[in-house]
Amino acid sequence: MPRRKVRDQDGIFERPDSPFWWASTPDGRGGSTRRSTSVRRDKDPDGIKARAVRAGWIEEGATVEPAAGPTFDDLMLAYLRDETPKKRDGKRDRCSAKALFPTFTGRELAGIQGADVRGYIATRTAAGIGPACINREIALMSAAVNWARRELDWDTPNPWVGRRLQEPAGRTRHLSHTEAAALLAAADARAARWPWLADFMRLCLATGLRPGEALGLPWSRVDLGRRLIRFEGRDQKSGRAGTIPINESARAALIVRAGYRASHCPGSEWVFCRRDGTRVADVKKGFAGCAADAGLLDLHPHDLRRTFGSWLVQEGVGIERVSRLLRHASVEVTARVYAHLRPSDLAEAAAVLDAHRYEVSRSGFTSVTEGENSGVKQTVRD
Repeated sequence: MPRRKVRDQDGIFERPDSPFWWASTPDGRGGSTRRSTSVRRDKDPDGIKARAVRAGWIEEGATVEPAAGPTFDDLMLAYLRDETPKKRDGKRDRCSAKALFPTFTGRELAGIQGADVRGYIATRTAAGIGPACINREIALMSAAVNWARRELDWDTPNPWVGRRLQEPAGRTRHLSHTEAAALLAAADARAARWPWLADFMRLCLATGLRPGEALGLPWSRVDLGRRLIRFEGRDQKSGRAGTIPINESARAALIVRAGYRASHCPGSEWVFCRRDGTRVADVKKGFAGCAADAGLLDLHPHDLRRTFGSWLVQEGVGIERVSRLLRHASVEVTARVYAHLRPSDLAEAAAVLDAHRYEVSRSGFTSVTEGENSGVKQTVRD
């Protein structure tokens, strides 16, 4: 639930999901105008600087005409309150909103044009922010404007459409079987410090679970009898309910975790838990240490999922089935990431035409049909 607006006697107050102090100042007509002080609450927890900014506005007789239409702040507060909680990962929206606030706070939506968006992109790029992060911020604004037009009947333009930047090619890092064995051996050697790490690796390699999905997996969704892991729509990125199979490698890892739970924290609901039953929230530190021990460079926990998909494709499993196991939103996503690992598919497809070879001679093209009519030639003159 968003926090309530809290006003104090000095005229400054908080607004939900805004990182800045806001101030109310007289508008010269018997009313007041509310605007951001651009002073971050985390940098000024007691509001001292914010009060000074407000006092300066009043001393200078500064007044601000109230916006004729909805503002950026109106849009963000409404969208983050009503729409973001419906998403699986609302943290991204909130982070993007915090990045946008300093530039657009107080601005009327109708006054934000394409030049403003281009300027924002240029400023963020100059600050060293990557295209993927900027694209998330653009996507948030575009989605919020479209939502307000559809749900709130706001007649406001959307200058954010079509502004996405070209992103670099995604990571293609995956492990060979030899590398995976070395990584698991390193994790086994560190079991005294991180008793869950090797099982986490084995489960991700065997199922293709995302790191967050594995760490957030409760026993209630694990069915060892039927050898299935169940997902509700809120549990995975695609937003779809479904299941994935538990193979022997995954089952072995889960049985070890079940034994750990029975010995140390029988009441814990989490597959990956500590001795006190609390969920393991992050494996980055332990994972990085094991990767270094194994001599593996540029390796992240998510690469275990990518390794699962890569191994399937290299073993000849069709892209459609790989896509279902990885629970991608579409087979196109899977093909874009993994199809290059099996170029033999293209060679086999092209070889189908070898049944009808064409030889070139002085008299024209000769069609040579193989199979039942092997040896039969037909000359076609050009």
